[in-house]
Amino acid sequence: MIFESVGPLKGSLGMRACGGCRRFLFFLPLVFFLPYLLSVLELHEKSVVEDLPRKNRQKFDHLILGPAAGQRLPNRLQCQDSRASNMVTVGNASYSKTERSMAILNVFINFIQVTMPKSDVFILTDPASDLSMPRKGVTIYPIHGEYSRDKLMLQRIRSYITFLERRIREHSQGQGHINHYVFTDSDIAVVDDLGHIFHDYQNFHLALTFRNNKDQPLNSGFIAVRGTPDGISRAKIFLEEVLRVYSSKYMNASRMLGDQLALAWVVKSHPSFDARRFTKAQPFVEDIIGASVLFLPCATYNWTPPEGAGQFHGMPLDVKVVHFKGSRKRLMLESWNFFSSSSDISDMLCLILMSGRTKYDF
Repeated sequence: MIFESVGPLKGSLGMRACGGCRRFLFFLPLVFFLPYLLSVLELHEKSVVEDLPRKNRQKFDHLILGPAAGQRLPNRLQCQDSRASNMVTVGNASYSKTERSMAILNVFINFIQVTMPKSDVFILTDPASDLSMPRKGVTIYPIHGEYSRDKLMLQRIRSYITFLERRIREHSQGQGHINHYVFTDSDIAVVDDLGHIFHDYQNFHLALTFRNNKDQPLNSGFIAVRGTPDGISRAKIFLEEVLRVYSSKYMNASRMLGDQLALAWVVKSHPSFDARRFTKAQPFVEDIIGASVLFLPCATYNWTPPEGAGQFHGMPLDVKVVHFKGSRKRLMLESWNFFSSSSDISDMLCLILMSGRTKYDF
């Protein structure tokens, strides 16, 4: 899926596309389908939630239904599944399994429209899909391909390449505008304007997010592309190499993770690349196969809430994107439900920090 956002032109970007504004495309693959911020520093100084006396804090309790023990065993109570067991309630809304995917997609769009209110959203999807999204600023963008579950991540890269090829063709025909692009997963919340990336780092062609993980240092859920003809072309070539490596080395992981493994292989196999740079959460730029690649720390641009106990040191002060990966989908809906009643992203971020595994029941 593809999301396009439009923000006012600032600084020295020097672009006057769409009548004096700059455009950012947000791309969302069909992975989870069918199936103003006060600074965060202010959040810690002014948080209403944090200042409440402990006895007045609201506890968020949820009943999580799972398989009943002892089923099909003699002399044990036998339980039948009901429709209620497949429903999840957040606020005043209840969702079936299919409805949850649409709810996640709508919440993704909601966050974009709050933090980047001049944004447009383009959803890349299978032309055969019966997808309707009658919302202002949202466009369904079909691309032919193989969308079977076991090839979905592979198709995602192919769809990105196809989209960039169309943009190159438009530029060659004099039809293209300078639009910046961001490819994302559906389960993210953009909690601050991302336009500064293209202003603060003016010499990169595409941007990836990294973390200190030996086997999977790069997360494919956020890829930014500079919308100049050169940026688009070099990003396309880079992704074509990722696709080649994916197809030749990681087809056994074509359903999940193959794209991240291929990204890591392409980057780490470059002779001059020092993988030790992944251990420090600081942006850096490296030339990889002819493309200037900006590496952005996941801690800021792809931050993930903790999943239960483990190594976790809170939320960075400058977080821009929260990624509700895996079983955290419920928390994404809970976060939007909280924000829609409080209109305070800072307090919402505190809610995320204070939430436990009871939110993770999708």
